[in-house]
Amino acid sequence: MKRIFGFCLFLCLVLVTPLSHGDRIKDLADLQGVRDNQLIGYGLVVGLNGTGDKANSSHFTTQTFRNMMEQFGIRVPQGVDPKLKNVAAVSVHATLPAFSKPGQKIDITASSIGDASSLRGGSLLMTPLRGADGKVYAVAQGDLVVGGFGAQGTDGSKITVNVPSVGRIPNGATVELAAPNPFLQMNVLTFNLRSPDFTTSKRVADQINRLLGPGVARSLDATSVVVASPKDPSQRVTFLSVLENLEIQPAEPAAKIIINSRTGTIVIGKNVRVSPAAVSHGSLTVTISENKEVVQPNAFAGGDTEVTPESNIDIVQENSRMFVFQPGVSLDEIVRAVNRVGAAPGDLMAILEALKQAGALRAELVVI
Repeated sequence: MKRIFGFCLFLCLVLVTPLSHGDRIKDLADLQGVRDNQLIGYGLVVGLNGTGDKANSSHFTTQTFRNMMEQFGIRVPQGVDPKLKNVAAVSVHATLPAFSKPGQKIDITASSIGDASSLRGGSLLMTPLRGADGKVYAVAQGDLVVGGFGAQGTDGSKITVNVPSVGRIPNGATVELAAPNPFLQMNVLTFNLRSPDFTTSKRVADQINRLLGPGVARSLDATSVVVASPKDPSQRVTFLSVLENLEIQPAEPAAKIIINSRTGTIVIGKNVRVSPAAVSHGSLTVTISENKEVVQPNAFAGGDTEVTPESNIDIVQENSRMFVFQPGVSLDEIVRAVNRVGAAPGDLMAILEALKQAGALRAELVVI
């Protein structure tokens, strides 16, 4: 009784304690052991309008259909082609959230694994969904919702919008078995940061110890923070509710510059600095044009009319301007200097790479 009273008093103190503005622990970290589970299954989609698997290429579809009919007491004679142009074999996958209970619904996605051109208008027959351990955790069935479509003319021309060979069924599977979860057996709670950082890990532990007392939480490394858990399982949910809503000021990330060479996108982090350096930007444009000139001889010259090529070469040198980076230049100054010389994204990439090679760029340069 005394222990319950003490825990309730602690909750009251936490709820009235003013918190600094920052990110909640639930937005920075995940609780170890509390995770989603992937499910997968194999089934048949029926009711298609002639867009299913071709019998001469997708033999596993025919085999699956025969096995299903035998379960209903119908035996398809060997050598008889059932012509399953309205049936398609699909793989079905879903994500089973943590703490899902039998009877709850989850969304599923069905993808054609044969040569079906579209799953539009089809219905998925009862398909068991298994986990990595081979157990059936859910059963899927229902009408597919397909976002894409395709059309084809008699001359062979066709058009396809999005992907019609993939469909979804919202709430299309019923959970039959709850996934094992060690939450009630945990003696300690471990928070794993989504972005590992030693400073953030220490701040999480310090904030928890500031509210609960010294030694309750300890930082193991840049990712994990271990917190002592209440022995009474009935108090664990309330305890976690308080912890995950604590606000932490995360550490600033390392200085990085991200360059996407395909799209020309450049992202410069806040902490990027440049040591003293001088940069000159300019470009040389060479234009070559080919013209043809007709040479016509005089009337009494006795020559032939000929066409001679004429090449014109034009060279334009833009005025190159130089700017100097002073020690400890910030992000704003870098952007203003680059905009001053009118550098395009491709030119800016070259400037940043040259600064990195010169050792003047105090940041990690990541090219994707």
